[in-house]
Amino acid sequence: MAKVEIYTTQFCPYCHRAKRLLQERGAEYTEIDVMMDGARRKEMTQRAGGRHTVPQIFINGTHVGGSDELYALDRAGKLAPMLEAVS
Repeated sequence: MAKVEIYTTQFCPYCHRAKRLLQERGAEYTEIDVMMDGARRKEMTQRAGGRHTVPQIFINGTHVGGSDELYALDRAGKLAPMLEAVS
């Protein structure tokens, strides 16, 4: 199973949407709440190439973007193979 990391905040509807899709696809993920953690937010921004909005999603260390990009991968049939790949 792939290693999935998702940077979130508690009240972000896009974060909830992305987590719901990951759950529907049977993916386990590590959630990193950056709402009150400046160091983690800085880490997220650096890993995401300067993007500072949440969610930011990484699969096996590869940045896939936010919720919209995650859904686009799913529609294109590319998410399932990514989630099956072992890190």
